[in-house]
Amino acid sequence: MPENLTGVWQGLYTYPSRDMRVMFGATLIESASWLSGSTHEECPIGPEKGQTLYATLLGTRNGSLITFTKTYDGSSPRYRSVQYEGTLSSEATEIEGRWMTSATWSGRFLMIRSNGKTQEIERKVFERI
Repeated sequence: MPENLTGVWQGLYTYPSRDMRVMFGATLIESASWLSGSTHEECPIGPEKGQTLYATLLGTRNGSLITFTKTYDGSSPRYRSVQYEGTLSSEATEIEGRWMTSATWSGRFLMIRSNGKTQEIERKVFERI
């Protein structure tokens, strides 16, 4: 099994009906097959635009399959919880997959393990999604 996922990750998700990409930071903690952690991102739309949104993560890892629920802290009534399902790369440095809030509202995401190369990560994320 690839290495433990505990650490700082940089990510990006896309909206399905808009040409919009949102960068986010995540801290993951892996214990056995359980994942927990937190995220922060800048709100891209609406009355909260520009505010930082915070969320907690709770999920599982089964080999290379990663699933978690991101639950926002309630500071914005528009944002609640989002389901994520992705595949971990063989090097355990990337997680790529889909997020969904309902059967009709979903998009793609990519997370890259941070190791001090923020600009390189941002470039790679934008090229992939």
